Amino acid sequence: MQVVELQQVSKRFGKLVAVDQVDLQISEGSFCALLGPNGAGKTTLVEMIEGIQQPTQGSIRLFGLPWKGHETALQQKLGLSLQQTDFPGRLQVLETLEMFASFYQANRKRAQQVLERIRLQDKAKTQTRNLSGGQKQRLALGVALLNHPRLLLLDEPTTGLDPSARRDLWDILEEIRAQGTTLILTTHYMEEAEALCERILFMNGGRILADGDHSTLLASLEAGGLIEFSLMAPGEVNFLLNLPGAMKLTEKTPGLWQLSVKDLLPAMPAFFTEMAYQGLTLRSAVSRKPDLNDLFLSLTGRGLDD
Repeated sequence: MQVVELQQVSKRFGKLVAVDQVDLQISEGSFCALLGPNGAGKTTLVEMIEGIQQPTQGSIRLFGLPWKGHETALQQKLGLSLQQTDFPGRLQVLETLEMFASFYQANRKRAQQVLERIRLQDKAKTQTRNLSGGQKQRLALGVALLNHPRLLLLDEPTTGLDPSARRDLWDILEEIRAQGTTLILTTHYMEEAEALCERILFMNGGRILADGDHSTLLASLEAGGLIEFSLMAPGEVNFLLNLPGAMKLTEKTPGLWQLSVKDLLPAMPAFFTEMAYQGLTLRSAVSRKPDLNDLFLSLTGRGLDD
């Protein structure tokens, strides 16, 4: 079953095109990442899926239904977790969950279940103003889970969290996904998309540029390896394009070069041999496999952190 279906969806704010003719289908039980830098259009796209914003053109259907005329039915199927959520500071954690549970006609038992799911039992009587950033994000996720959502939308929920708090949230999301919930995550963290999602969609300038699992996306890069190096003194390095399997030579930043090659195994010994033959002394040299940031850079000319 297709939980989300978008056809030629666009959103304009005056002359600004935030989302540009997006076609997208997401099947039930999948975990998808919208991966891109700030300003890529991720949040606007998710807000249209949530029904918070209306598309300028195109159609959106959730569970086979359009938003118009089915608002209540669809809202009962959705859970929303935003980048930042403010709670009444003097309310305790369990009181907060019970308050939001009442909006769904859910009982206190459900609030207690969610409290355990988000692992805040020891904070049940703590006022929300005294929670850490990671604990507040877990509470926000808990609120989104109160109505047993079939589709959970998460808009950069780990932004600003330390690695430990981010990992805690990842563990909870993996448990939720294992129970069959469909999840859509917006993020600009490459490692987050890799760790959680079997499907990754690159987004930039309001468009989806690439779509697939991690292996498929990396396979679209012709380069099998990258050699990044700098020299002790400036020198001519274009001769490296004659190395076995050399594909592209780029000066990433002044003095830092990147050589793309088809295969690192034959290229690395040839690289060091040729550098010595040319009389050039290396300050640094690192070889590695391409990652998703390299693919994004090849598609857009900018990195995910730009």
